[in-house]
Amino acid sequence: MAERSLKSLLAAVARRDRQAFLALYAATSGKLFGIAIRILKRSEMAEDVVQDAYVRVWNGAGDYSPALGSPMSWMATIVRNRAIDLLRKRTESSIDDESGLGELPDDAPDPFALTNQSQELSALLNCMGKIDDGEKRCLMLAYYYGYTHEEIAARTKSPVGTVKSRIRRGLAKVRECLDHG
Repeated sequence: MAERSLKSLLAAVARRDRQAFLALYAATSGKLFGIAIRILKRSEMAEDVVQDAYVRVWNGAGDYSPALGSPMSWMATIVRNRAIDLLRKRTESSIDDESGLGELPDDAPDPFALTNQSQELSALLNCMGKIDDGEKRCLMLAYYYGYTHEEIAARTKSPVGTVKSRIRRGLAKVRECLDHG
């Protein structure tokens, strides 16, 4: 979604417009969840952080100023800060509560699953090494960093159509390589 649209949605949210809030959520929740999951590594924790962040957005939309950055970066900062706060709280509480360590379930990964994941990752990296650098960069920006087509276009100084084509071609090449590799 364009930055201007996000700004107008945020302004409407500041006026307590529920429809604008739903539209803002629909437009941004995927990316914000991606940020939370990258930090926390657990989906239930990420969901909690994103929910809390949207409560803060609802309550603080009137405090948003374009001088604070784009609406997306402002909301991403809220999610990032909430996720880091949660990690700190969990670390502090786990240090304080060492008596229950014997009761924790074994979270050790299955060695066979790790071997399979390692082989899949190796195959993926091999295939990524075989595609054009422009396609590889667009794929990484989209799927690893979670950028939108418009954000990738701005970062690569390319038209949005070119970015979409590079992603489509790159995915097709990686898929073909994995199928026949």
